[in-house]
Amino acid sequence: MASSAGDTVNAQRKRAMVVFAHPCEESFSAALHTATVESLQKGGWEVDDCDLNAEGFNPILTAQERRGYHDLDTNQDPVRGYVDRLHAAQALIFVFPVWNFGYPAILKGFFDRVFLPGVSFKMVDGQVRPNLTHIQKAAAVTTYGGTRLRAMLCNDPPRSCLTRPVRYVLGGTRMHYLALYDMNRASQEKRASFLQNVRHQMERF
Repeated sequence: MASSAGDTVNAQRKRAMVVFAHPCEESFSAALHTATVESLQKGGWEVDDCDLNAEGFNPILTAQERRGYHDLDTNQDPVRGYVDRLHAAQALIFVFPVWNFGYPAILKGFFDRVFLPGVSFKMVDGQVRPNLTHIQKAAAVTTYGGTRLRAMLCNDPPRSCLTRPVRYVLGGTRMHYLALYDMNRASQEKRASFLQNVRHQMERF
């Protein structure tokens, strides 16, 4: 039986998983999240919108989970749904604010609980090897209260982590890092310009 044109279109559609971490719907981060999702959809992506706070994601790695961390038969069970969503995506985009030069706790917990052995990486002869090599595109959309200089003096942990170890487990896929620094003193015009740039980049993603 020949496949329909609709089946062909669906087979060609690619899915982007957007992981959003901010509790307040009136925040600038929420506006960036909305712009990211809408712009990806406009660019032809099917979007899995993973709003960690809205979904009630539990960021706490329990003692039981830690003890079973390297058990490839069971370690994914507590977060199976998130692992399946990650495996179904061809693009991965993180939208979050930088707080205290780090991720919001809920996003850090996502990395701790979902980026597991057998998921984001695998051990080969005692060495860590990438395991999310199906991710073809990756990006981060973020804001900093402080300046770029202040972040650099602390080695800018969020940028360094996403553009190095996270990029590594993606098999070297480039991490597009879109950041608005010094947001606490940014004018409305500067925020609007950054928001527009995010829309532009995500439409072309």
